[in-house]
Amino acid sequence: MNLARGSDEGRNYLYVGFNQDSTSLSVGTRSGLRLISFVSTDELKMITGCPNEEIFIAERCFSTSIVGYVSLSSPRKLCFLHVEKKKLVVDPRCYSNSILAVKMNRKRIIVVLEDIIYIHGGLAGEFMSDLHRIKPTPLNKNGLCALSPSEDSCLMAYPGGPKTGEVIIYDCLNLQDKMVINAHDNPLAALAFDYDGHKIATASEKGTILRVHSVMDGNCLYEFRRSFTRCADIYSLSFGFNSPFLCASSNTETIHIFKLDNLPPDGSRVKDDVSSQSWINYLGHASENYLPTNISKVFNQCRSFAYARLPLKNLETVCTITAIDDKLRLLVASADGYLYIYDLNISEGGECNLIRQHQLDEIPPNSPQEKRPAMSYAAAVRGIDRIAPVASVGSGKESSPVSTPSDIV
Repeated sequence: MNLARGSDEGRNYLYVGFNQDSTSLSVGTRSGLRLISFVSTDELKMITGCPNEEIFIAERCFSTSIVGYVSLSSPRKLCFLHVEKKKLVVDPRCYSNSILAVKMNRKRIIVVLEDIIYIHGGLAGEFMSDLHRIKPTPLNKNGLCALSPSEDSCLMAYPGGPKTGEVIIYDCLNLQDKMVINAHDNPLAALAFDYDGHKIATASEKGTILRVHSVMDGNCLYEFRRSFTRCADIYSLSFGFNSPFLCASSNTETIHIFKLDNLPPDGSRVKDDVSSQSWINYLGHASENYLPTNISKVFNQCRSFAYARLPLKNLETVCTITAIDDKLRLLVASADGYLYIYDLNISEGGECNLIRQHQLDEIPPNSPQEKRPAMSYAAAVRGIDRIAPVASVGSGKESSPVSTPSDIV
C-alpha cells in the first residue's frame, strides 16, 4: 500500500505490503526500506536497505533478496536492490511519468502509471526485458492493479475506468486481453487474486459488498456483505497463501474474514438443504419467493466468518492470513508502524484475539539467511505436518547488461 498519497506529510511510513506468499512484510520509510520476515509470533527478522532514500514503493519477489523500489526523490525511476549484497542488480529504469505501483511474480514485473501499464520479464527469464505496454489504459490515478502470484496463470487485473466497476483481466504470459468483469456498480477500490490465479476478489468505493469472481468465465462465485448500512474505504483484500478465506481491511476498526465454501467442479453455487442452514439463510431462501429481488438478495449475501478489532480506526492498513508457529494467523500492518498478529479459529470463526503487537521501529536489523515458516498456509489448513517450501527461482537466459536470476537472487 502506497501511503505517500495520504494527507499526513510528516508520517515516517510511506509503504507497507506483504509479499506474494505472505511470508514477509515490505516497508518503505523516509529512511530507507525494510524487509521483515515472520520467524515466529514473538520473533521477527529484518533486513534494511537504501538508508538515505525515502521509499514509497517496495515490492519484494517472494522470499528472494530482490526488491523493486521507487523513491520520492525520483518517482519516475524504478530500481532493483539486492538487499543482502546492498547493491543494484540492474541499471535503474526511468518512465515517462510517476510510478504508481509495481507488481511482481517470478515471470513478470508490472509497472503501473496513470494511463500506461508496462510489462517486463521477471526473475525466471530475461530480467526487466521489455515485453509489452498497454497504452492508453483507462485513467488510474491510484495505480490500482493486481497480479496473480502463480507463474502458471500470470494474470493481471486493473480498473476499466475511473467511474465504472468493471475489471479488466489481462493475460501477461500470452500478452492478450482475457475478459472484462462487471464487478460493481461503483468505481473499484481494491483488487486481489488468489494464489493460483483462479479467482479475483473486488471491492468498490462504497465498501459494503465484496465479490469473488472466477477468472475462467467471469461468473460471480461469492458475494459477501461487510455491512448493511455502514460504507467504508476498503484498503486491502487478501486470500493469503492458498487460502480458503478472504480478509479485508478498511478505515473502520474491524478486519473482516470471509470463508470460501467448497464449490462443485462446474463452479456453480449449490443451495444446501434448509434444515442445515441457520435462520438467516432460511430467510434468504424463503425471501426469494416473496420479496423483491433487490431485497431478497441481501438475505443471501454471506456475512463475515471471523473478525478482528484494531485499537484505532481511520488507520490505513494491509492484512493477510498466513501460517506462523504451525498455526494460521491473521496479520495486520498499519501506517503508524505496527504489526498486529491475531489468532484465527478456522472451525468456528468469531472474534480473533490479539496475540502479539510489534512496533516496527523496535525490530533489530540483521543480515543472516532468512528462515521460512515451518508450515505453509495450505498445510496448516489441511492438517499436514510438513510440505516442501516454494521452489527457488531458476536460472534464466542471460541478457546483457541484465544479471541472470542465479546471479542476483
